[in-house]
Formats: sequence, C-alpha cells, structure tokens
Amino acid sequence: MIIFITGGARSGKSKYAQEMALSLSSKPIYIATAKHWGGDFEDRIQRHQNDRSGAWTNFETEKEVSALPLQNRVVVIDCVTLWLTNFFVEYKNDIDKSLAAFKKEIDSLYAIDATLMIVSNELGMGLHAETEVGRKFTDLQGWANQYAAAKAAKVVLMVSGIPITIKDVK
Repeated sequence: MIIFITGGARSGKSKYAQEMALSLSSKPIYIATAKHWGGDFEDRIQRHQNDRSGAWTNFETEKEVSALPLQNRVVVIDCVTLWLTNFFVEYKNDIDKSLAAFKKEIDSLYAIDATLMIVSNELGMGLHAETEVGRKFTDLQGWANQYAAAKAAKVVLMVSGIPITIKDVK
C-alpha cells in the first residue's frame, strides 16, 4: 500500500511520515534518496538523521529504491524531489526519460507487499522557476506526483504541520 504525503517546504511532511511509520511498526525502514552534494546540504542530511531514533533501519539509495528488502515492512521514502533530481541529472534534464524511470520504480514498489509512505514536494504551488531547467523540473515533479498519487491508497497534503487527507481508498 502506498501512502503519498505531499506539501510545501517545511510543511511537516517528513515528521508526519515518520510518526505514522512508528505508529505502525517498532522497526520501520527509512530510505533517504538524497545524493550527498556537499556543503550545507550535508547539514540537512545530518538534521534528518538526528530526527530518527535507533528504531529505524536506514538505507541510502539514489535511484533503485525498489531493489531494497522492503517486503512486509513499513517504509518511509524521503523524498521524491531528491529522487527525481537523481534521474534528472543522470538523463541530462530529459523529462521523458526521467519520468519513465520514476514511473518504473513506482510500479515496482506498488507490486511489493509493504506499507510505503512516499514523501514529496509540491513545487508548482510556490514561486515560478526563473530558469528553463527549473521550469522543466517543476513540470517533472508535478507529473511524478500525479503518477504516485494515482497509485496511492491514501494521499495527505501537509499545510503548516497539519495533515489534510485528500484521498483515502478503503
């Protein structure tokens, strides 16, 4: 089952996903999709790591999330934006190839018997990107979010730390 959690920057998405995972399992899995870019990004990674207790099994992977041992587990995948960035860089800003690779991963995850909380960002609700590559990525993010949300049994929009359920298929 996929639970898709989306919202703006600092809306509480990761915290919400982690709390939900801990309510469902005493040993959840956390998958970080961020590439280590260096600089202040390392501080962000460290802050996220510090937010998690020893209860978590942690994996770092840039693209092949579905290859991890997730069967019958409760999993937080954080986050789609960084995951997409890895495909976008690999495919040299090609939206079609990046989206196809992401969809293939979502389809593979959908087939796994697990509870998957997928965290994403709503880039299109913010400022309009100034550059062509920024606009291309915003489009990619929007289409990726639509695809993941369509596969999800539940979709939660986080606004100022408040979860708003926008889809719940029972």
